[in-house]
Amino acid sequence: MQSVNTLSLVQGYWRAFLGAGDTCIDATAGNGHDAVALCEIVGPEGRVIAFDVQPLAVARTRARLLDAQLQAEVICASHTEMADYAAPESVAGIVFNLGYLPGGDHGLATQPQTTCVAIDVGLALLKPGGMMTLCIYHGGDTGFAERDAVLAHLRTLDHRRYTVIVSDFYNRPNHPPLAVLIIKEKI
Repeated sequence: MQSVNTLSLVQGYWRAFLGAGDTCIDATAGNGHDAVALCEIVGPEGRVIAFDVQPLAVARTRARLLDAQLQAEVICASHTEMADYAAPESVAGIVFNLGYLPGGDHGLATQPQTTCVAIDVGLALLKPGGMMTLCIYHGGDTGFAERDAVLAHLRTLDHRRYTVIVSDFYNRPNHPPLAVLIIKEKI
């Protein structure tokens, strides 16, 4: 049995909500692990678009996809620009990993202002019944400002349109990342 952690939780959500032929967005491509997992879920008839502002992350993601013999669009741009690449209510799933690029410059990290904008942009792209996940890495050198801003922002989402679930590993030390699931309700 796999140990329960933030990634296993959000990946379980992906498998529950996403399927073959879906369109998905990896809003923070990083090292490409999520893009690969999404490609495997949606299959060759699906579409995965991955974003990152760091050329190193784009290169790593492209290399990981090539090694796995999978196809995705990998774009060196901010996640706030997702709407330039997908139509409103056309996306089944959007995933975020907040914080810094593992193995990269810890001084470069996602920021509360752009993350909250990107969440709103993404919510407009989600089709009814679609989902968004966020892994909020908030300890150490990434600080707590982004966590606090994102959680405050999520609290303002209309409960009739969105269900927001925040999972906290309450008894684990060292500020474990939070797993967030947002479901766009079918109204």
